[in-house]
Amino acid sequence: MKKRLLALLPYMIILATAFYVLSLLIKDTGSGMFMLLLVIPLLTLICAVIYGVRQRFDFLLPLTTAILFSPTILIFYNASAWAYILAYAVIAIIGNGIGRAFHKRESSGETQL
Repeated sequence: MKKRLLALLPYMIILATAFYVLSLLIKDTGSGMFMLLLVIPLLTLICAVIYGVRQRFDFLLPLTTAILFSPTILIFYNASAWAYILAYAVIAIIGNGIGRAFHKRESSGETQL
């Protein structure tokens, strides 16, 4: 378990930074929607894909993604943002699965184009 957490740590630092620092940049509804619907999901997907390529498929990634994002609702957003917890967890699952598919292909010795 300790090895899994250490492998996950850099990705969680990136996501936590994105969740909290990018939320500080929100000034109005437009910038909020841009961050919540484009920037944060894209960063979550990229982190999850890279994690899947380098590590393996791990449900700990979407779980910690959801846990890290949850406090931002109380700090920066209103109750309508609760749906983003599930959305970002699902994005992390999808990204981790995509990354795992590439990891599997690389480890089996197949060449990629």
